[in-house]
Amino acid sequence: MNELLALAVKAHGGLEQWKKFSKVNARVSGGGVLWHLKGNPGLLDDYNLVADIHKQNVVINRFGSVDRSSTYSPDQVSIKDINTGETLQSRENPRASYEGHVLETPWDELQVVYFASYAMWTYLTQPFLYTYPGFETEELTPWQENGESWRRLKVIFPDYIASHSREQISYFGEDGLLRRHDYTVDVSPGAAGANYASDYQDFNGILVPTKRRVYIPQPDGQKQPEPLIVSIDMSEISFE
Repeated sequence: MNELLALAVKAHGGLEQWKKFSKVNARVSGGGVLWHLKGNPGLLDDYNLVADIHKQNVVINRFGSVDRSSTYSPDQVSIKDINTGETLQSRENPRASYEGHVLETPWDELQVVYFASYAMWTYLTQPFLYTYPGFETEELTPWQENGESWRRLKVIFPDYIASHSREQISYFGEDGLLRRHDYTVDVSPGAAGANYASDYQDFNGILVPTKRRVYIPQPDGQKQPEPLIVSIDMSEISFE
């Protein structure tokens, strides 16, 4: 673990505390123009998420309606009726379903499950995720934004982790807390995100940013203030 990653992990609660837990629960409210662009507004307006934090398993309760839930692993996604237990839709090898897509290609509901689940899993496990086997990290030159100097960590994701892209960059303030997270979106070619983390709160000794706001990064690296691509507001977070 390099010095910047060690600082970030300590600032977010420390690896010893993180290893005490196996799951995270959160209530999530989602918004932004992405869901209209992809033809699925409303599916993620208000839901509950349960995720394993050491492997990629995610359940979204109230997916689109109170009587549906979704399940996710990198190799399979499904949507179920919670009253009957019936599997309504299912797909193996879900990432392959995006082949041939362009930025404007609509997503079906299972594609929303896949994208939202791996994205939220990434956000809720940062920066501890970067200490997992197979991750490579390198500190880059500092970045100036909002009157602050942010240290940047380039992260190469291993193949066994499903995420936006293999190479991503995280920005940390002097306090070691995540400020921004940059990536391209492989499942939506042409898309890139400048994802801002804020409103930190302490949950079971782990500091979590309860707000995420995703914008389009401009060629100079600054965010384009409009439109707001994705908004994420989290509450009722707990680790167990």
